[in-house]
Amino acid sequence: MQIRNRKTDENGRSMVEMLGVLAIIGVLSIGGIAGYSKAMAKYKLNKAQDQIFMIITNIRTYYAGKGSYGGLDNQEAIKLSIAPSDMLPNADKTSANGIRSAFGGKVNIKAVDDNVGQFSIEFQDIGTETCISLMSSDWGTDGLVSIATGALTAGAGELPVAPSTAAANCKGGGNNNIVWTFY
Repeated sequence: MQIRNRKTDENGRSMVEMLGVLAIIGVLSIGGIAGYSKAMAKYKLNKAQDQIFMIITNIRTYYAGKGSYGGLDNQEAIKLSIAPSDMLPNADKTSANGIRSAFGGKVNIKAVDDNVGQFSIEFQDIGTETCISLMSSDWGTDGLVSIATGALTAGAGELPVAPSTAAANCKGGGNNNIVWTFY
């Protein structure tokens, strides 16, 4: 009787190894999604700040020789291309309701009624974390008169707003409005 040496030809992975690999992929995916969400929130915050600075620059450039901001409103801002084109979704280039922030909320641009030497920019429907970040950002002092949300109005000398103060005045659950007033 002859005994043969049999080689077992078992290729592949065991079920336990495969489950381990799937678990690792799952953990990495969850971390990636969380990182992506954080990165998108930071991107939108930076984009909103850029939009505000662009609006300020465009308003000051257009109204430089006029002495007042009389007549400034959303329709005028769209007509004069004061509002950047990325703030006009769905090719809505003529509607006064078409100006939107990086967060999708409505934006109002207007001369301050009782002082036509000032103008305001209002972002509506801002989330709580974003409201706190925008309120506590350093906006500099170049023409900033005040920043307001809810019951809080902080003058230029009181800025930046402390994050704890901003958190106390930004509504939980979103729907916050922030108004910047400039001269």
